[in-house]
Amino acid sequence: MTTLPGISDIRAAAARLSGLTVETPLIESPELNKRYGARILFKPETLQRTGSFKFRGAYNKLSSLSEEERGRGVVAFSSGNHAQGVAASAAMFGVKAVIAMPADAPAMKIGNVRKLGAEVVPFDRFKDDRMAVVRPYIEKGMVLVPPFDDPAIIAGQGTIGLELMKQAKALGAALDAVVVPCGGGGLSSGISVAVKDASPRTAVWAVEPEHFDDTRRSLAKGERVANDPGHSSICDALLTAEPGAITFEINRRNLAGGIAVSEDAVRQAMRDAMAHLKLVVEPGGCVAFAALSSGEIDLAGKCVAVVLSGGNVDLITYAGIMAAA
Repeated sequence: MTTLPGISDIRAAAARLSGLTVETPLIESPELNKRYGARILFKPETLQRTGSFKFRGAYNKLSSLSEEERGRGVVAFSSGNHAQGVAASAAMFGVKAVIAMPADAPAMKIGNVRKLGAEVVPFDRFKDDRMAVVRPYIEKGMVLVPPFDDPAIIAGQGTIGLELMKQAKALGAALDAVVVPCGGGGLSSGISVAVKDASPRTAVWAVEPEHFDDTRRSLAKGERVANDPGHSSICDALLTAEPGAITFEINRRNLAGGIAVSEDAVRQAMRDAMAHLKLVVEPGGCVAFAALSSGEIDLAGKCVAVVLSGGNVDLITYAGIMAAA
């Protein structure tokens, strides 16, 4: 079993990322506080470099490679946010990057990856094996940068938890819960390590789209289970087949549980983010916000932090969701 990343790894990642990442703020809305009968603090990684939290883990991973490894170039597979994080990090190190991306990924994400200088290799997310797509590049010597199930990736994402807990303390806020979007579990596992180190009493929840709630079901069963095939979702950033081995082991130890949210709830949360926080949040980035209306988290009189994990959404898609209000 791979050694699980701990708080010292997250602190080391924070040192590597210092001056390169945006320390995204904690923000709140009096109207939303009133609606939920709680103090809700939002952590908008929509404002992060490349528009999502993924830059943190990608840069930390590339930092952990030797110069010889980086010199061979890096390869990754991603629906878009990890792709942008890897592409931006590779450009900063001056190394070649090849990214396999679903052909149906948002055009904005594909375009941004190309603008950052990476080569995009399209594939069919419903028919193709992602590892089969990238394997020829790995066989040529390029280094795989996984999207979530990697200690350096997890530690990089965990820097959000360090920031969040420090900022909450500065606001005099004792957090009862932290609610985090979840795909493969890199974000939720990394954040949970940092949160539990600072405040063992704080509950950490992972939130997924309905039909892609593999982490929720895995936590309930006590072992990793995969999603059933044949479903689709507007939350393109969170459509993983099953939890990672490393991420699930951390989440199994640290999380209070998982929550699945409907697409209608996600759309409403996106509208609320614009109306009350003045933030553009992509569907996958808004699932934790949507979970506040699920009834599964005890909010009454509590203080809860919500991570908004990304804001990379095609304008036509976004306009349609806003217009449907």
